[in-house]
Amino acid sequence: MPSGAFADRGADLELVGIQKRFPGFTAIEHLDLVIPAGSFFALLGPSGCGKTTTLRLVAGLEDPTGGRILIGGTDVTAQKAYQRPVNTVFQSYALFPHMTVLENVAFGLRRRQITDALGKAHEALRLVELDHLAARKPVQLSGGQQQRVALARAIVNRPALLLLDEPLGALDLKLRRQMQLELKTIQEEVGLTFLHVTHDQEEAMTMADTIAVMNKGRIEQLGAPEQLYELPRTAFVANFLGQSNLFTGPVVGETSTSIAVDIAGRSIVVPKTRSHRHAGDVTIGVRPEKLTLHRDKPVHDSGHNVMGPGRVTDVSFTGVSTQYLVSVPGVGVLIVFEQNRSFGPVEGEGDEVWVTWNVEHGFGLDDDPVAPDPRFVADTSTKSIAAQRRAALVTELEEA
Repeated sequence: MPSGAFADRGADLELVGIQKRFPGFTAIEHLDLVIPAGSFFALLGPSGCGKTTTLRLVAGLEDPTGGRILIGGTDVTAQKAYQRPVNTVFQSYALFPHMTVLENVAFGLRRRQITDALGKAHEALRLVELDHLAARKPVQLSGGQQQRVALARAIVNRPALLLLDEPLGALDLKLRRQMQLELKTIQEEVGLTFLHVTHDQEEAMTMADTIAVMNKGRIEQLGAPEQLYELPRTAFVANFLGQSNLFTGPVVGETSTSIAVDIAGRSIVVPKTRSHRHAGDVTIGVRPEKLTLHRDKPVHDSGHNVMGPGRVTDVSFTGVSTQYLVSVPGVGVLIVFEQNRSFGPVEGEGDEVWVTWNVEHGFGLDDDPVAPDPRFVADTSTKSIAAQRRAALVTELEEA
């Protein structure tokens, strides 16, 4: 798409073998990613995982050490940021304080000498339900309203790809949740491709069609929110996307549909369709909200796993649910979430309890329990980086 052109719809984004090294460390080792046109895609991960670096590479604010970036099938790796059919919404909003809301939204259109800039700006403001505030200055708006103005200013240019860099991080919890739903609705209406970078798991699961969980410059797992939550592939995903109770032990039996894992002398059953590994030492898990507490030892049931007896070591009331920490000898501490259907916690600290869960709610990870945690080899030499920068400078001088 030529610079300055409007997109009728979102474009797909493809990253091929992307690498990014800085002096002393590697931010992204080898990243391959395809984001379909018109989708709401989230890059989720902790600080330092490489998600913001990836966004800056797509935006043209950083140059990759290696690999290619394609938007709508066009290689934009060598293009400057202003040449790419991309707009970015930052957490800081970056609105011009001396301009009105309407002037802020129309600014980019006027710079590009687009006809009927004000009319298109009004249309974008109506989309975010702020056209009635078009004459106000940014200082007269709330944080949520300023965020919507920043979104309107990006959308009005009809970019093939809209990048969202932690755009809701500065808002309070209630407003953030409201904006999550509004952003998703707007994305569906305009049909653009949204790439959203965040460390907030709830935010990613609420808005995105597809989530890529990043860790140490690589994608740990990619899929729909429900798939990642119900069937995490690694311990990192299981614990970053919500909380999990994880156990490690050898597979001691199997049927055509399930495996049995020995956990401190207890046989825990997991369906084969929900486990990535079926032999040797494996790590299995279950989400805290899937567990049920019992004061008396449950009767054996082939459809349920049993842990216990254990002792409640902590009770935390969180409103919708109560969190229990249950210490089970030989196993460790289990986390249990129980919905508050009655007044106050059902169990108290020091109570002896058993824990059960439906066999169908367990999962098995793909991690090798005995393998060391893979990390990038330290890149302490800056010779290659210096050589790359020198070559880039020489090329730039020759073009000038």
